Amino acid sequence: MSVKAYGLADIKKELQFHDKSYLIELCLRLGRFKKENKELLAYLLFDADNKRGFIENVIAENGFMFSQLPSNNYQMAKSMRKILRLLAKYVKFMGSKEAEIEFLLCFCHNYIQYADRRGTYKPMRLIFTRQLEKIVKAIEKLHEDLQFDYASEYNSILEDAQVQFKWFFKGDYQL
Repeated sequence: MSVKAYGLADIKKELQFHDKSYLIELCLRLGRFKKENKELLAYLLFDADNKRGFIENVIAENGFMFSQLPSNNYQMAKSMRKILRLLAKYVKFMGSKEAEIEFLLCFCHNYIQYADRRGTYKPMRLIFTRQLEKIVKAIEKLHEDLQFDYASEYNSILEDAQVQFKWFFKGDYQL
């Protein structure tokens, strides 16, 4: 015997038949079970109406986390992956390609500023190059006007990276 899994359309139809107090109770119960559910509910209730402010807060938090990076390359890579997981969670909450690009551009800018310039630790380099590839894919999905705006910022990051890192060649990542 197995429990039937309902689709989102079925759930949406069923929710239309319930009153407001029951829906509030369902949301609170859902928030109790998983930390991410609670964070999503908090975002939707308190921050969804001010997306620009939320993006700025996340970027500030990102900068703070970068300033606290350890000096050991292994630990630094681990911390950067943690920052990326956090950014991915916020992107999922917002559901916006523009926010994803802004977060990744900020991450790359902070990487250039705080990463060990002398180091040749391959996982660190891969973290940076993967984010550049994600930015390119995300920019390609946007409207042409937005593509131009983000492409210029992306190209300036490429310029900075080539100046700062001996191992980086910007020609490999041009749009």
